[in-house]
Amino acid sequence: MENQENKTEVIVVGGGPAGIACAITIARAGKQVILIERGKFSGSKNVFGGAIYTKPTREIFPEFEKSAPLERKNIEHKFALLGQDDATVISYKKKNEIPESYTVIRGKFDRWMAEEAKKEGVIIVEETVVRELIVSDGFVKGVRTELEDYYANIVVLADGVNSLLAKQIGFRGKLSPEDVALSVKEVIKLPPQTINDRFHVNDDEGCIYEIFGGPMLGMLGLGFMYTNKNSVSIGLGVTLSELVEKGLKPYALLDKLKQHPEIAPLIKDGELLEYSAHLIPEGGYKKIPLLFGAGVMVVGDAAMLVNNLHWEGTNLAMISGKIAGETAVIALGKQDFSENALSHYQEELENSFIIQDLRTYKDLMGGVGERAEEFLGYYPKKINAFFEMFTTVDSVPKRQKYRKFIKSIFTDRKITELFKDALTALKLLWSIIIK
Repeated sequence: MENQENKTEVIVVGGGPAGIACAITIARAGKQVILIERGKFSGSKNVFGGAIYTKPTREIFPEFEKSAPLERKNIEHKFALLGQDDATVISYKKKNEIPESYTVIRGKFDRWMAEEAKKEGVIIVEETVVRELIVSDGFVKGVRTELEDYYANIVVLADGVNSLLAKQIGFRGKLSPEDVALSVKEVIKLPPQTINDRFHVNDDEGCIYEIFGGPMLGMLGLGFMYTNKNSVSIGLGVTLSELVEKGLKPYALLDKLKQHPEIAPLIKDGELLEYSAHLIPEGGYKKIPLLFGAGVMVVGDAAMLVNNLHWEGTNLAMISGKIAGETAVIALGKQDFSENALSHYQEELENSFIIQDLRTYKDLMGGVGERAEEFLGYYPKKINAFFEMFTTVDSVPKRQKYRKFIKSIFTDRKITELFKDALTALKLLWSIIIK
């Protein structure tokens, strides 16, 4: 029987960006909402590269730049294609009048978001683990913690990539190794002026590196590097299936990445401040679980809403939380918490950039994964080999070098393999641009 003293309108499980965005949206509409967080504070359990994007953040916190703990505004995005000991780096740089993203430290930023949520009336219960959902007559009615039961009209699950609560009610099954990547990250302390000099930025400016290859050559994995005020975040993520099949240790891969000639000078003489590891949803559109039911919705990482190619997760989490919050407010107004009423959440997600972008890349992981050795191994090496040839002055006639390079493509790989590569690439382009 429901304890009316522990009854509220909405319970949100998880104090990350998705959970806080959901809770604050509900509270601003004048509704009762309790957010339950297992950590000592919001952000204490979160691992993140990372950057937040201004447009989605502003949808939740219109004036966040005035008080949020921001590190640097990003003015440059570099794509580094690493070989064993060489690199091809492409850079896009623009000093926008209104920054498009900022680097943040999630522990600080999530804590700030939680304080903003409290100001709006969100009740946050910290250091509390939700053991299971309370289900009655087909409806989710509340949550059971190690201390007591809490009841609500709607429960929103924002409990992360390995959402045990979503599994409990059959919304998703056990994660497969190919559905998640294990991301490892280090935060390395460096003097602000050293960061400025090495990354060619000013005091409040930052640079993002997206890294392909290096120790991840031939694997489904990406690396990243972000500049903070007085530190650099560097890490990588590789699918769990790759790590298991090849018997690799992610921290060993990160050590190799840090030693690469392109990366080592940027973090030289830095002091290790933090090491962390975290699972990241990797399955994309095809692995999105059930997102709503009678009295329940699933948001953020728990809903597998991550765009890995663009390193987008926080923005998807925040907007999915906002949409779930808006859906909850409508349902509370009608006093209808049925599956049909909460289907509004899925409908709005379908109309948003979130599902549309994930659908755009729905075949990417499968297509690249089938030929990872080629697309993430052979061709990156070949691109670097081309630029080595192109930039080398050795008194050999240029035409002779070009012909030799083109010939090597056909001698290194069989015609049938090149045809398969081209066909896979065309299929991916078709699915992304036209289909």
